[in-house]
Amino acid sequence: MSEPLGEKETKKQIIKRLLEQLHAGVSPDEVKEKFKEVLKDIDPIEIAQAEQELILVDGIPREEIQRLCEVHLEVFKESLEKQEAQAPPGHPIHIQLKEHELVKGFVAEMSDLLPKVEEAEDLDGARNELSKTEELLGHLKEYNKHKVREENCLFPYLEKHGITQPPAIMWSEHDEQRDTIKEASKTLENKGTLAFERFKSELLSHLGHLTTILPDHFFKEENILFPAALRLISEEEWRQIKASMDDLGYCYFTPKEAIGEKVILAEEAQEQGRGIPFETGSITVEEVEAVLDSLPLDITFVDKGGTVRYFNQSKERVFPRAKTIIGRNVQQCHPQKSLHVVTQILDDLSAGRKDSVEFWIHVKGRLIYIRYLAVRNKAGEYLGCLEISQDITDMKQIEGEKRLL
Repeated sequence: MSEPLGEKETKKQIIKRLLEQLHAGVSPDEVKEKFKEVLKDIDPIEIAQAEQELILVDGIPREEIQRLCEVHLEVFKESLEKQEAQAPPGHPIHIQLKEHELVKGFVAEMSDLLPKVEEAEDLDGARNELSKTEELLGHLKEYNKHKVREENCLFPYLEKHGITQPPAIMWSEHDEQRDTIKEASKTLENKGTLAFERFKSELLSHLGHLTTILPDHFFKEENILFPAALRLISEEEWRQIKASMDDLGYCYFTPKEAIGEKVILAEEAQEQGRGIPFETGSITVEEVEAVLDSLPLDITFVDKGGTVRYFNQSKERVFPRAKTIIGRNVQQCHPQKSLHVVTQILDDLSAGRKDSVEFWIHVKGRLIYIRYLAVRNKAGEYLGCLEISQDITDMKQIEGEKRLL
């Protein structure tokens, strides 16, 4: 018998109650029967909000929600399939969907390989399948660009509209995919150092996991996350998302017709009076100066004519700089004995023979890394030289890892 709707309960609250019963161990079939009236007209945004409330309000760990996502899908799948995301060519969602189609094809090929790898008795017998597996893993590594675009371009806008936990769950799944692809690749690289049966077992385990988690992940994005995004995010915000995606770049297998025209928003930023417009945003003069002075390194810019134009004032400057050097020829700022070296560096950079020159020296017991970088515009024209000096003594001592937390 279908569960009656409470007089004051919203659809989202009922979906939340449905999810709570799944987490309490009620079978998906029983839940589908009890809530069949609700499931006839489900809203992806309400599912996202209900899952979010279970995490933020009810204190259910995000990992638990993620663990039971497959159970949620079993209940919602029939209703959600009617609402699959759709968008025109050039739209960020259209691009992501086209990439999904191609990655699904790679996963299907991988699934077809598994029985053949399983049947092989030695490396020689699995040579063709392993070669193809390596190729497919290469495609899946490239697919990381797709994930990076979602994490850095789409997810922030969903969070801006109040959808915070579902993107976090998707990001966790991205990390699971990355780890599995990495482990599968590592196993494949070690094929000659492992006993064949052990190698085969490890590889099949990783590949089998990938062929399961990727389709499930795509279903959640295509039927919950993307439809919710299309409902919540404005046309102007989509333009901003597309511009950011253009900057981050696409997979080598992304269809060009799906990408469409590149969006540049710098002129709009200038019209809005938001300081200096750049292709990746805009920033005021005060902010630029503060940012450059906050860098843990010394920078000095010499223009193409050899004139010192700028230096930052970092808190722990390696080499002293006085404002009197501004406007001087850079050769006048160096002792005679090193003048020929400075001249050679600038000649090589300006002529295009080199893009960078680097040195490292000891100063008062500290190791200083010095780089001279050619600064060129998008047409490749030389604009000047950027000198960067950095104390890397403490960096040289770093070992292992230090995570964000």
